[in-house]
Amino acid sequence: MNAAFRSISTYVALIVGIVGVFIVLYAWNLPPFHGTVETTNDAYVRGQVTLLSPQLAGVIVDVPVQDYQKVKKGDLIVKIDDRIYAQKLEQAEAQLATAEASLDNSEQSRKSAEANIVSAKAGIESAQAALNAAKLTYERTETLLKNNVTTQSESEKNRAAYDQAQASLHQAQATELVAEQDLNTIVVSRRSLEASVGSAKAAVELTRIDLQNTRIIAPQDGTLGEVTGRIGQYVSVGTQVASLVPNHVWVVANFKETQLENMTVGQRVTFTVDALGHQAFTGTIERFAPATGSEFSVIKSDNATGNFTKVAQRIPVRIAIDTDQALTDRLVPGMSVVAKIDIAQEGAAAAEVETR
Repeated sequence: MNAAFRSISTYVALIVGIVGVFIVLYAWNLPPFHGTVETTNDAYVRGQVTLLSPQLAGVIVDVPVQDYQKVKKGDLIVKIDDRIYAQKLEQAEAQLATAEASLDNSEQSRKSAEANIVSAKAGIESAQAALNAAKLTYERTETLLKNNVTTQSESEKNRAAYDQAQASLHQAQATELVAEQDLNTIVVSRRSLEASVGSAKAAVELTRIDLQNTRIIAPQDGTLGEVTGRIGQYVSVGTQVASLVPNHVWVVANFKETQLENMTVGQRVTFTVDALGHQAFTGTIERFAPATGSEFSVIKSDNATGNFTKVAQRIPVRIAIDTDQALTDRLVPGMSVVAKIDIAQEGAAAAEVETR
C-alpha cells in the first residue's frame, strides 16, 4: 500500500515538474514554444520635447498661452519687456545715420579734393606759360642790351619778371602736391568711415535680433506642456519658461539582443498602447540603435571584476507610426506600449522606408 502511494506521488511530482518546465519555457518564449513573433513591453512613445528659454534677460510682461494648449509655429508664448531693447535699437540706428553722414561728407570732400587737383594742374599750365613768356622776353632784352638798344634797368626788370614766373610755377606745383596729399588722406579716412558704417550696421542688426528675442515663439506646431513663466517674473538667459511637444511622434522599443537576429528595417510592427485601452496601431521598423541601451548610460557597468552573470542586453529599435490611423493624435511622448514584430515577414530595404 505504501509502495503504491509512493509510486503515485512520484508520478504526480514528475508530472508537476514537467508542466512547470513547460510553463517556464512558454513564459520565456523558448523552444519548443519559440514562435515567429517577437514581443516586448519595454517600449514607449517618443518625441522631441523642446524646452523654451529666453536668449536675454528681462521681466515677463505677457504670457498669452496656457498649459497643454495647442499652438502653431510662430505663436507667441512669452513676451519679455522690450522697452530697453527698443531704445538700444533706436540708439544704434542713430549711430548708423551719423556714420553714413560722415561717409557722405567724405565723398563730398573727395570730389572737392579732386577738383582742387584739376585746378592745381591748370595753375601749373598757366604758370608754365607765363614762365615761357617771361623767359622769351628776358632773352630778347638781353640780346637788345648787348646791342645797346635797351637799357640795363629794362633788362633787370625783365629778369625779375622771369624769376617771379619761375617762383609762380614752383608754387603751382606745390599746390598740386598738397591737393594730391589731401585726396590720399581723404581716401584713407574713407576706408575707416566705411568700416564704421559696417560696424554700425552690425550693431543695428544685433539690437534688432535682441528686440525680436524678447518674443519667445513656438518653433513648430505642437502642444505646450507646463508653462512656468509668469507675468512680472524676472528671467535670465536659459531660464525654462515652457516646453513644447511636437505633433510628430514615434515608438522606441527595447528588444533583447537575442530577439534581433531576424529583424530588419522595413518589417511591419503592431503595438498596443496601455493608456488608450490597449488600442492597436501599426508601424514600420525605421532604424536600429548603434549600441545597446547600457552603452548610453552615464555610469556603465564593470564586468571585469567579481562574479559575472550574463544578462541579455536590450537594443532600442525606432518604429515609424503609420499615418491616418484612429487615435494617433492622442499619442504623446512617454506612453507605454507593447510592441510585436512578426520576424517571418521579409523586411523592406531601408531606402524604401518612408521618412516620417
